[in-house]
Amino acid sequence: MTLVYPRRQRQLESLVRKLGLPPGLPIKWELLDLALTHPSVSESANYEQLEFVGDAVVRLAAAVVLWETYPDCPVGDFAAIRSVLVSDRILAQLAREYGFQLYLLVAGSATSDKIGQESRLADAFEAVLGALYLSTNNLELIRPWLDFHLQKLATDIRSDPARLNYKAALQEWTQAEFKVLPEYRVREVNQPNQNQERFAAEVWLHDNKLGEGKGRSIKAAEQAAAKVAFLAISQPENQ
Repeated sequence: MTLVYPRRQRQLESLVRKLGLPPGLPIKWELLDLALTHPSVSESANYEQLEFVGDAVVRLAAAVVLWETYPDCPVGDFAAIRSVLVSDRILAQLAREYGFQLYLLVAGSATSDKIGQESRLADAFEAVLGALYLSTNNLELIRPWLDFHLQKLATDIRSDPARLNYKAALQEWTQAEFKVLPEYRVREVNQPNQNQERFAAEVWLHDNKLGEGKGRSIKAAEQAAAKVAFLAISQPENQ
């Protein structure tokens, strides 16, 4: 099925070619069109529902790639790496590589909102994945072009642990293992005018302290505590 607007149809076919997909595949063009329509264009016909589906799809695609590429990797490392792979920053980066901004329909004040551009691109990227997945109900239209990026990014992340989001990884691990979120307890340890680490944080789970750390901001302190906790649970003897 093609769209009633030939120009839009050609635009979407151009994007599909950029993804490296051959012609003749069973793509639901109306879904792909919807995936690239911002809510500012239509309150009802936009990418929000497809973004919801695509959020799960990109996490699945990343999980499969990690499982196939690093079969001996601890599940804690999987969680940490995937949290980066599916972040808005990475998804927006991939969207830009394929020129999604050229195909995304945006209206009104949203067109001049440069701050929200990364979020829009990440949302649209997820929505496109949702549209492609729902076209076949599998990853057939996604893995041929996305796997390369996920594998390369995963390799980069594994070689540079500083890129890991330990707080997100720890949260993913506790949800998977215990269906609960970790608790952070933060206190101020230095006066604001001192050029020192101002906050100390502890991270707890089920009355057990998993780790502690310090930082110049609450967020930095929590991230430091999460790193200690995450590295502890990721050790082979704790698997």
